[in-house]
Amino acid sequence: MIRKALIEDVPTIYKMLQHFSRKGDLLARPLSKLYDHLRDFWVYEDEKSGEVLGCCALQFCWEDLAEVRSLAVAENHSGLGIATALVDRTIQEALVFRISSLFTLTYKPSFFKRFDFQVIDRSELPLKIWSDCILCVNFPNCDETAMIKSLQA
Repeated sequence: MIRKALIEDVPTIYKMLQHFSRKGDLLARPLSKLYDHLRDFWVYEDEKSGEVLGCCALQFCWEDLAEVRSLAVAENHSGLGIATALVDRTIQEALVFRISSLFTLTYKPSFFKRFDFQVIDRSELPLKIWSDCILCVNFPNCDETAMIKSLQA
């Protein structure tokens, strides 16, 4: 079941993101930022156990631009379509808000290509999105792949 994240989900989301950050699969987010951006998050909850098995956030950046970020699925549940379902949900949410473009910064471009995200040069993204990057341990030597998807009909 996919649902909006709740306050009690934050410690689980944090642990999941920290785990994949240590593996080099995504960039960690400070615990305080997860609370600040809780309303951005969707989680996948196992209906039987109630355990949160995945998360993904949609962060609005500008009037027509949002970012898909912090996508993670518990390793023992990968390959079950959870990540796909979470990204689909964020795309649907972006459409509800009439966002015209989605972008992501990722270490897994092949996954996002399945959703018609296209690789772009990071310089094509507006300067406003780089405010989080200044705090990143990899700044200014970002090694993530920038990708964008148009949602315009």
